[in-house]
Amino acid sequence: MRRETRFAVVGAGLGGATAAAWLQREGFTVTVYEQARTFERVGAGIHVSANVLKVLRWLDAESGLSKIGIHPDTFTSRKWDTGEVLFELPLGATGEEQYGASYITVHRHDLHAAILGKVQPGAVHFDKRLTDVEPGDDVVRLIFGDGSVVEADVVIGADGVNSKVREKIVGVGKSRFTGAVAHRAIYPSALLGIDVRNCTKWWGPESHILIYYIEQSRNEIYLVTSAKGEWRSQASWEFCTRDEVVNAFKGFHPEVRKVIETAPELTRWPILDIEPIDRWSRGRLVLLGDACHAMMPYMASGAAMAIEDAAVLARCLLQSDDHSEAFALYQATRQSRISKVQRISAENSFLRLPTDPTWIFGYDAVTVPLRSQ
Repeated sequence: MRRETRFAVVGAGLGGATAAAWLQREGFTVTVYEQARTFERVGAGIHVSANVLKVLRWLDAESGLSKIGIHPDTFTSRKWDTGEVLFELPLGATGEEQYGASYITVHRHDLHAAILGKVQPGAVHFDKRLTDVEPGDDVVRLIFGDGSVVEADVVIGADGVNSKVREKIVGVGKSRFTGAVAHRAIYPSALLGIDVRNCTKWWGPESHILIYYIEQSRNEIYLVTSAKGEWRSQASWEFCTRDEVVNAFKGFHPEVRKVIETAPELTRWPILDIEPIDRWSRGRLVLLGDACHAMMPYMASGAAMAIEDAAVLARCLLQSDDHSEAFALYQATRQSRISKVQRISAENSFLRLPTDPTWIFGYDAVTVPLRSQ
């Protein structure tokens, strides 16, 4: 791909920022358009597994994040009521040797900041809500809610489950509510009064809860759940009462109830997906992450897949002089892995019982062979 090619990335989330940083590092002109007015430190933790850290290593973003996040010695699965240990996956030094990088848990904002820090200053334009896309043979026009219009040679749609770019590739499609909600809270661990393991998933009959620290100091603790629920709001999230979450996890182990009951503030979020699509590109448009393959969050791998997508897409664009060939190579390389992650995520079985996760954590988007159809 000619270095004169102008790239527009729609969406400055984890996948979009990774794509921008990678392509800029290779000498391309990349502009990123983000509909949010700014990025705030909202309450969410995230698992950064070895497959993600290998991409961050290539971007020179691994070291700084590793100094912030906590490196759990194990991922522990426990039975919801008795606390019986169902499975412990060794991480720490053992995991690093096995998978080629560490495994950390961290605040999502810190991961995002580490990647955005590798994007050239001034390349991200905020408050840019995409309203229309006008594809052409030689150029793509992007039209925004503020009335501005820009042109690009290639457009990367990293704009999530309600992607506007996806509409131009496969038609209009709405995200779907799955019938489950996620409750979240971050608060000072000193409030808890008890010590908990670094990273634990509690498995219930129809719900689960993950509890983990998000910084090496262990000063903050994070909980995220999945439980059956309803969603009628047009907002992306809302505050909820402590009683709602306590009742959703009635009968769970006392440690779980203590973590929930101590939370000063809780939020609830709808768990959404989209109809699977077979086409990830059209003309000069291409998708990555949730825009083309949203998945249930039960492998903690949605963000990881978007970051891997960005790395592989950038490599394909470097390898081919023709954007259509690059897009086909990208989808062919990624689709079988994405389908497997989607399937296992939907099953919500990953790491519940003894599991070898080398296929997911050992993957290296920086070096994986690029495969044509």
